[in-house]
Order: sequence, then structure tokens, then C-alpha cells
Amino acid sequence: MPVGFASVERRRALAAAALGREAGVPGPDPGDGAQLTAVAGEILDVSPHLIIIETADGAEERLVIAPWATAWRGGDIAPADLPVGRRVMMRALRDGRVVDRIWGDITRMTGTIVSVEGRKDLTVELDCGTHRGRRTIVIPYRATGRLRVRHPQFEPGYLFDAIGVRDAGEAHALLPATSQPAYPAKSVPAPPPAYAGQQSRISGTATWADAFDEDERGAAYPMLERSDASCPDSAVSCIGLPYLSIGSLLQVKNLCSERSANVAIVACGCLAGRFCDRCVECGTSPRGRITELSPSSFVELGGELTKGCFNAQIGLG
Repeated sequence: MPVGFASVERRRALAAAALGREAGVPGPDPGDGAQLTAVAGEILDVSPHLIIIETADGAEERLVIAPWATAWRGGDIAPADLPVGRRVMMRALRDGRVVDRIWGDITRMTGTIVSVEGRKDLTVELDCGTHRGRRTIVIPYRATGRLRVRHPQFEPGYLFDAIGVRDAGEAHALLPATSQPAYPAKSVPAPPPAYAGQQSRISGTATWADAFDEDERGAAYPMLERSDASCPDSAVSCIGLPYLSIGSLLQVKNLCSERSANVAIVACGCLAGRFCDRCVECGTSPRGRITELSPSSFVELGGELTKGCFNAQIGLG
């Protein structure tokens, strides 16, 4: 589970004092132009021009739906067709009041396959890492062909990463979020001999996970000290990432949107570190996942949740 905000703030202040430098400030780079705002909640009412939601803290928010806005809930739909009572993540412009993209009931299922059962609709148990535990998901028959093209090894021990929807208490996998690595989860390739952690900026893939609180801004990072992260599976990556601690600020840049933000490390990215894959959203990234963002942070950096990744660079914030 992510570390509490107060703990993260204290850790960052102590680290800055120890290093003799100013503590960084979380948030977007003000030089990136018009800010994107992620807004999450439960739909209370929706029309072609207006959506009313209840946020996680119980507040009611009324937002204008832009004429060009699009929505997704297992497939592209009109925003007004989103059902009342569903959870949404929205991308908003103009001080967070005008919505141009909505994702309904979206979830991401990332883990190591433990078991697969069924003949048409498949039931898959995933090990999602030390802190996230196990999760049971359903792959509907209509989606198995699409997923098998990118995940040929539906076998225990191999990695799985898909995007789908939550429906009636079940998580349904619909879209492959990546091409499945060819190696078992315990056989991550070693990083190259050159220590990439000596570079001021490191390139790779940024992804998102739904294992954060609904409106949380934060990141999970693979190369944490095991004692700091309380995770025996941390410090695994095919990139030569530097060791960092909970509370450190990552300066994350989306190379596709040219947006940057300082994002606090609030969780261990032990599972992300096992994926030595690439993102091809705008060119081809170097291999390896360098951070795993909360949905809100991912959206505010210009990421598209259904695409699952963007080409990124990270440095110390």
C-alpha cells in the first residue's frame, strides 16, 4: 500500500536537509502551458453538456463536457451514455472545469500469472506483488484472441498486463497493455554493465496502476532499498536505475506531450521493475519501466489511460 502523505512529506524534508538543498515541490512544471487536471468520482448525473460527480471526499462537482469530448467504458461511447453510479476518471482543461476525456470504470490488471481456469471466459489469478497481493480477473471470450496475440504465454510464472473495466464486482480484461515479456517473471534480464544511474536523466517507459487512492498523485519506483520499502522483491530492474527512497521526488517528463511534473515516490514498484518492455507511443522508448504512476498523475502528464504508457525521462525533482 502507498505510504501516507504526511510520511512522504517528512521523508522528503529530512532528505533535503541531509543533502543541504531545498526540498522540491510536487506538481506540474508551470512552464508547460495550459494545465491538465485529473478529476475522479462517481457519476450522479450526466447529459451531453454537463456531468455531476461525487468525489472521494464527498464533495459534489459539476463540470462542463466539451463538444469534442470523448468517453471510454470498455469501448468508445458518447459521454452522455455513461451510466449513473459508475466511477470515472476525467481529464479537465480551463482550471479543471471543462472535461475533454472520460474513462468509465477503467482498471489495470498487472501481475504474475498464478493460475488460469476456464475454456471460453477465462478466470486468471494474478500475483500483483508484495504490497498489492493477489487478484482474480476475468478475460471474456471475446477478448481472448486480442490478448493472446500480445500475451502468448497464458501460463503460471509469466507476466500479464491488461486494461479493462470493473463490472459488478469483477475486473474484466479487454485490452493488452503491453506485449508480454518472453521470460518468466523471476528471470528479469540483468541491467547493462554501464551504470545508467550516473546519468542526470534516464529514459524508459512510464505506466500507470490503479493500486493508488482514487485521487492520489504519486509514483511507484522499482529501485527502492528493500529495508526502506519493506519489500523483499524490490530493487529489480533491467535498467541501471539509482537507488531512491520513499518520499523522494521524481521529475517525470512525458516525451510525447512534453509535459513535466515533480511526483513523489509513495510506493514500491517491484512489479513494474520486472517488465523489460518498450513504449511506442511516440517513437520507441528504451527497454524498461522507470516509474509507475497513479492514474491522476499519469493523466495530468498527458497520458492516455487506455494506451497504458508513454515514453518518459526521469530525474531528481
